Amino acid sequence: MIVNSKRWFVIINPTSGSGQGRREWPTIKAQLELESFDFDFKFTKYQKDSIKITHDAINQGFNRIISVGGDGTLHNIINGIQTHNSVNRDQIKLGIIPLGTGNDWVKTYKIPKNINHAIAVIKKGQVLQQDLGKIEFYNPQKQIVYFNNLAGVGFDGFVVSKIALYKRLGPVSYLLAAIVSLFSFSKFNASISVGKKTFETRAFMILIGLCQYSGGGMQLTNYNGPNNGYFNVSIVKNLTLFEVIKNLKNLYNGNIVKHQKVETHRLKKIAIKLISKDLPFIEADGELLGKGHMTVSIIPKALTFFC
Repeated sequence: MIVNSKRWFVIINPTSGSGQGRREWPTIKAQLELESFDFDFKFTKYQKDSIKITHDAINQGFNRIISVGGDGTLHNIINGIQTHNSVNRDQIKLGIIPLGTGNDWVKTYKIPKNINHAIAVIKKGQVLQQDLGKIEFYNPQKQIVYFNNLAGVGFDGFVVSKIALYKRLGPVSYLLAAIVSLFSFSKFNASISVGKKTFETRAFMILIGLCQYSGGGMQLTNYNGPNNGYFNVSIVKNLTLFEVIKNLKNLYNGNIVKHQKVETHRLKKIAIKLISKDLPFIEADGELLGKGHMTVSIIPKALTFFC
């Protein structure tokens, strides 16, 4: 039962944005108090700590949670909401103060990066709903992970596995990690099931998107809205190193989906069986999940947030 419906719980990732979370918290706290928010707060201590903190906040009766951090912090808070079994998830409303490296998810909704403006959006009280994706994979036991922006397997997962080396450089970190990764990434074979159709292909990456931007502002799927009950899927086939470099601009302007080696679909569910000996990495919302076969299904309008 929700008992603190008029109060807020703020989850802060102090390492977001190369320590921006810790540096900016006094300013954020002062502004929340100035705007008469009644809130408790807690800092995360490790990568997925926000999942546990979210569970604890809901157990205490909070139904309004504010994420202070980047895409990864938001991803984990959403997983905390979705994996809490004793509350109606529709009751939980999420506010976002973006302080991360890429801040890709907020770009779709034009949620401002300015702290005071982001708090003003939350205070206004207008909410939207968005679909979520549900990933089921084995690593080696069955795992379930939810995502709100984009998930993928292949090159994008490989880049995420390397990006920690470059995060201090800010939004260009993904591009730099991608360029460096081009010289060591190996393409993979996959069997893809879409409805009653199954086909095999050699792939560079397979992307399953809900929102418009990922990878520090790239547009990699044929975006058609985040709450229509469908994924936007890009199957990027056997691109050569030269073709990737030649199309760097198209990764950002969205024209990559028009390339002859990119196949797009609009789907509610997709299953990907990896055939290659060396399995590629899976990522979701810029968070590395591991390796394994995966099934991805959509959960319509499962996320409620202030916008």
